[in-house]
Amino acid sequence: MKLKQMLSDYQLGEQPKWDGEQIITGISDSSRDIADGMIFVAIAGFEQDGHDYIPHAIEQGAALIVGERDCPEALPIPYLKVANSRQALGQLADKFYQHPSGRKHVIGITGTNGKTTTAFFLKHLLEQQGFSVSLIGTIYNEINGIQYPTPNTTPNAEKVHELIAASQDDFVVIEVSSHGLTQYRLEGVAFDYALFMNLQHDHLDYHKTMEAYFEAKAMLFDKLKPNGKAVVNTDDIWGLKLAQRLVAKGIAVITVGHQDDAVLSIKKMTNQVVTLAVSGETSALDPHMPGEHNLYDIAMAGAVIQDLSYPLADVTEQMRSFAGVPGRYEFVHLKDGVHCIIDYAHTPEAVSSILTSMRRDGAERITHIFGFRGDRDASKRDEMIAASTGQSSRVILTTDDLNGIPEEMMKQEYAAYQHKFAGMHKVDVMMDRTLAIQAAVNEAREGDWILVTGKGHEKYKTAYALPTSSDKETVLFLKSSEK
Repeated sequence: MKLKQMLSDYQLGEQPKWDGEQIITGISDSSRDIADGMIFVAIAGFEQDGHDYIPHAIEQGAALIVGERDCPEALPIPYLKVANSRQALGQLADKFYQHPSGRKHVIGITGTNGKTTTAFFLKHLLEQQGFSVSLIGTIYNEINGIQYPTPNTTPNAEKVHELIAASQDDFVVIEVSSHGLTQYRLEGVAFDYALFMNLQHDHLDYHKTMEAYFEAKAMLFDKLKPNGKAVVNTDDIWGLKLAQRLVAKGIAVITVGHQDDAVLSIKKMTNQVVTLAVSGETSALDPHMPGEHNLYDIAMAGAVIQDLSYPLADVTEQMRSFAGVPGRYEFVHLKDGVHCIIDYAHTPEAVSSILTSMRRDGAERITHIFGFRGDRDASKRDEMIAASTGQSSRVILTTDDLNGIPEEMMKQEYAAYQHKFAGMHKVDVMMDRTLAIQAAVNEAREGDWILVTGKGHEKYKTAYALPTSSDKETVLFLKSSEK
């Protein structure tokens, strides 16, 4: 694409070496990735300022610099000043890749809990209808059947557009984080369906208030295509608020909840099955994954399938071949009567739901191992421990990602929680995550279940005593060691 086409929506003005006929070869916000003919977008990040890397981008062959500051003096190539570099990155990437989301069926999923599981449910069910599906999300990105690692739930805007453009699949399913929305990582992406799962206490270190957190999530629904539809869990109070707002705006809303007037009305929920009524017909959906939270997830995925005119009555049978979700209620049988569950749960509600499911599945005594991430939302920590001690026989507080916080500081905080929740509850502190899991496994007897939460599929960032790199690897290593 020519530079003048890339900048057709902007006023560049008179600048040196302005050649509108120059062919643009790419766009990036990292000077290390710049090559001849590319656009470098300078973003003032949380740790580094991209404006400091403008000279390096020019050395690499940049054809245009985009930034928020005034143009540096004597810059040898054109410079475009914008109000928001992150937003400009998305707009320019959308143009460079020729509006890729407009050529695809795109589904976005947002919410505190359930994004990943619902994305995997949807991918599986769409594939069962004969479609090919790309996935952009927390565990990995999958494009045209090939999986790629991902550092964030939602990649930056240039990468999102690149992935959508590269996809030859029928559908693209995207997990949408609140950080991704407020940081314009979805700028320029247009959605056919946008799903709102729930809003629970999380990320308030970033958003400060639940109201601000909600407004961040609500930004997704401004990105619907003209004929796009919202799918909203109205059993969640924030979902109900969102649905009412969207209806007032004239946006098509598919409501899912226990209300009789919900488009998909939930008539019954057991531990394994959610019964939905749609247009007078009733269907029972079994996700073949335990937990009430997964019943909501399958109901939300089912809402999309039903709206695409595929029968809900087939969902249960189609889910029999579902392979599960890495790091989400992963079950490992350890020895006679002893089992372990590995899950990503990192909110009080998610922890409570999983513990309830374990009890229903036959757990007599539960040892729960988890920790807190350094320099992250501390306001939910009391609630997390209360949710755990409410249903666990024993809690072991351990290291999660320290994120630069000294281990000794976190250990002291754990000691304070240990004292606070002493009495009826057994709360231990073991900072080495692998040794905490090992202790629980070694001490387990028939009827005991072990729950390890917080990291799920994620790799460890800290070196521990055992030669393993994830919670599942640790559990399997200990299982094999006992043979």
